[in-house]
Amino acid sequence: MIPNAPRPEETSTAPDPQPTAPVVVRPPVFHWYHKMWAVLLVTFCLEIGFFLVIFPWTSYWETNYFSQLVPGWHVYWYNNYFRGAVSGLGTLNLYVAFTEIFRLRRFAKRH
Repeated sequence: MIPNAPRPEETSTAPDPQPTAPVVVRPPVFHWYHKMWAVLLVTFCLEIGFFLVIFPWTSYWETNYFSQLVPGWHVYWYNNYFRGAVSGLGTLNLYVAFTEIFRLRRFAKRH
């Protein structure tokens, strides 16, 4: 017999003497600061999202500090694809904000 092979008397399929009880899962307890952070996150994402969606298409986009920082970047800064990418980041922020708005239901009391 191979030394590491199980012996027939060790492989018994006897049932457990005590069945395991189901685990009780308590609902999470939310405090006021959890709710406050969620509302602040939604507010921040909405503001940044709307700003990033709208600002690249205004006339202020070409006259701000960053567009004049490095003169060689004008080619990229005025490119519509770059503006679209910045607006895409704004859309992503808006998506996160609206997702978090729907997740605010987790703070509702359920009876």
